[in-house]
Amino acid sequence: MSIAGFPTSSDIYLEVDGVRVAVVQSYSAKTTKSSTAVEAFGESEPVATVPGQAAHVVELTRLYATDEAIRDGVNFYTMENFSLVICKPDRKVIYSECQWSSIQESAEIGSMVLEKVTLVASRRIETGV
Repeated sequence: MSIAGFPTSSDIYLEVDGVRVAVVQSYSAKTTKSSTAVEAFGESEPVATVPGQAAHVVELTRLYATDEAIRDGVNFYTMENFSLVICKPDRKVIYSECQWSSIQESAEIGSMVLEKVTLVASRRIETGV
């Protein structure tokens, strides 16, 4: 766990079937939720709102493949249904059932580093550590 409560690269990682495949230097997450207004005849304002589904979009910066993933021949471009795990001092945040929506690659020959990966997650779960 990191010192002073700030996540480090060992605290942010991608996981496939319970196996850590990459560590992540940093992330930025945005969750949006659409809501629908319920209108009633004769009312000048909506009488209620109905919550919609949440959409989780996370941008990861500088992903480094783990040695095990490199040995196993991981291919980030074909990876599906993976999880992003973020360990914080008091809880763990897990974005699951992820699919990537964009990958920006910039690295030296022979290294397994991706500069930016944007992913979309079906679920966001927080658990106590």
